[in-house]
Amino acid sequence: MSLRRQVIFWLTALVVLIAIVFFLRSILLPFVAGMLVGYFLDPLVDWVEERGASRSLATSLVTILFFAIAIALIVVLFPTLQRQLIGLVGQLPEAAHWIEQSFDTPLVRDILSRLLGEEAGSVRAAAQGPAGNAIAWLGGVVSGIWSGGLALFNLLSLAFITPVIAFYLLRDYDRMVAHVDGWLPRDHATTVREQLRLIDDAIAGFVRGQATVCIILGVFYAIALSLAGLNFGFAIGLIGGALAFIPYVGMILTLALSVGVAVVQFWPEPLPIVIVIAIFLAGQLIEGTFLTPKLVGDRIGLHPVWVIFALFAGGALAGFLGVLIAVPVAAIAGVLVRFLISRYLKSRYFVGAGDA
Repeated sequence: MSLRRQVIFWLTALVVLIAIVFFLRSILLPFVAGMLVGYFLDPLVDWVEERGASRSLATSLVTILFFAIAIALIVVLFPTLQRQLIGLVGQLPEAAHWIEQSFDTPLVRDILSRLLGEEAGSVRAAAQGPAGNAIAWLGGVVSGIWSGGLALFNLLSLAFITPVIAFYLLRDYDRMVAHVDGWLPRDHATTVREQLRLIDDAIAGFVRGQATVCIILGVFYAIALSLAGLNFGFAIGLIGGALAFIPYVGMILTLALSVGVAVVQFWPEPLPIVIVIAIFLAGQLIEGTFLTPKLVGDRIGLHPVWVIFALFAGGALAGFLGVLIAVPVAAIAGVLVRFLISRYLKSRYFVGAGDA
């Protein structure tokens, strides 16, 4: 088979796969969630299996333990988290009004007048009108979502289908890898295996390493902010952990949210606000010096800008499902692009026909 026909074949297969994912995206969430959970737990199943348990027994023990802990945490923590999130979102209009009143001083008005001239009054009016209404509307929407919960179908799918998918993926993981290896084109099997190994390293660095970092940071922030007496500190801490997988953006958004709440709650006392800032600085120090180097290292191999773009693009194209698969897809694309660039640098298109 010529190289051109091989390229056409694999590009066609890729287009068909993308089309299937796009048209079935509304039902794929529990399946993708189950695959990610299975991929996350595979090293633990291997560890149990190495100590004498069969693959099925190791899979059963790890899967039951994982989902039992997850369900217990949801039952215990969800009421508190729901109450704090609704309260946090409901306080946003009040916080906006407080900021407006606090900064509506002669000094600020004078600065705005010098900078904007006659437009200063219209800027203040715009901030007081539509901005406040937008914040109130957003608060109502989020409160309604959290009060009403997920749609019944999605909730049942995540509750029952995700554990099943995770169990079968874990139990048959080695067998599936062997089957896929047997399907590789024989002329390029060695090269494909090397690229798949690089892809596995990149995805493992994110799914296993970065997910563990997010969990640890979320627990640390939730406990520390609650002990600091910050209103809604538990919810804000968990939000900070959940957003930690977005490079820089997650940290900035969570810091801004926590400091904003602290200013509204504690002003004019500076010490509690400083404590809240110190908690986030400590969290970033722990993450940068210990958690990320130990748990993730340089296995992801993706530039932060590329990760941010992938997350936003995935969310825009397929919602929460797109966010889940964005970084694995970006990791695959990154490995393949680096491979194509390395081949291009060795080809006659780069070195010239006379030197190739």
